[in-house]
Amino acid sequence: MVHIQIAVVGIGTDLERLAQRHIHTKAGAVGVQVVVVVENRRLISAAVAAESLHPGAHTLTLGQIQLVVLQVNKADGINTGSLCNLTCENCYIESSPTNDRLAYISLREVCQLLDEIESEKIGTREIGFTGGEPFLNKEMVPILEACLARGFKVLVLTNGMNTLLREKARLETLHQRFTGALTLRISLDHYTPDIHALERGPRSWKPAIESLRWLSGTGIPFAVAGRTMWDEDEASMRAGFRQLFADKKITLDADSAEQLVLFPEMDESADVPEITTACWGILDQDPASMMCASSRMVVKHKGDDHLSVQACTLLPYDPRFNLGTTLKASWRAVKLNHPHCAKFCVLGGGSCSA
Repeated sequence: MVHIQIAVVGIGTDLERLAQRHIHTKAGAVGVQVVVVVENRRLISAAVAAESLHPGAHTLTLGQIQLVVLQVNKADGINTGSLCNLTCENCYIESSPTNDRLAYISLREVCQLLDEIESEKIGTREIGFTGGEPFLNKEMVPILEACLARGFKVLVLTNGMNTLLREKARLETLHQRFTGALTLRISLDHYTPDIHALERGPRSWKPAIESLRWLSGTGIPFAVAGRTMWDEDEASMRAGFRQLFADKKITLDADSAEQLVLFPEMDESADVPEITTACWGILDQDPASMMCASSRMVVKHKGDDHLSVQACTLLPYDPRFNLGTTLKASWRAVKLNHPHCAKFCVLGGGSCSA
């Protein structure tokens, strides 16, 4: 158990109110489970998201409050390669059947990452996989097995095409061995096939629906990822997906933000502000709820003989967000000076984790 000493600025401050201000209670957020104690009196037991807390840095300067950390929850992501069997109109990393700027990651390299997480006590609880299309990587299922066997929760973001469907038997076996630990998130950009096809092409709808219907009968946890680029409000989007799920007998709750994730749209050319420390109070946002406060994305750039750790899954190529070659070295402050930081995360409320 790690003990963290925190300092309150100002004598006579309402310590309980100040402590509450630093408690992060947003549902589903990755954070730190803590008990807050003021003058030996237990005030709060909740989840606090502390952006500067990571292995090797267990001191925060927030006040004269003792935080007893019970658990550090972090999510790390792995890009399995940028090659994809689709060429989407607005792919954030321009994945396609010809874009190999990110090489396939190997089982051996993933196992080395898992060894680092264990030896350096990184605190990772969930590992997410994205691409490209992860199931184009021939070692994808053995990679999943390796992560699950070490006790990690695993999330895979996939387009649900035949590359997924051909792995049905092996994925069902993993689910039987590691029940509840593997989640698949299928990309379905809209609840109608014609609009979905505007983004992913006409041959993408049928296999995705087939994958969702298959998952509905397996017990494997799954979700849908849609997009909010269609000039529809969230209520209309969820209503449309609710009807689709009912018609296709897909066992998802369209009103659940975890089972139907609606991603904000991204545009690198958009004129959006750089996020500064002054923004958090103005926007009533907690910096610790941002993805880069608690997660990292591991990639392998084409031609490199080593892995690279990027601050964010949305920025796999930008050298400004390359934080080195190890997870341990990567846990430092990240400047939110890319358009995606404002558009997707801070203002859009997006998150790629489960």
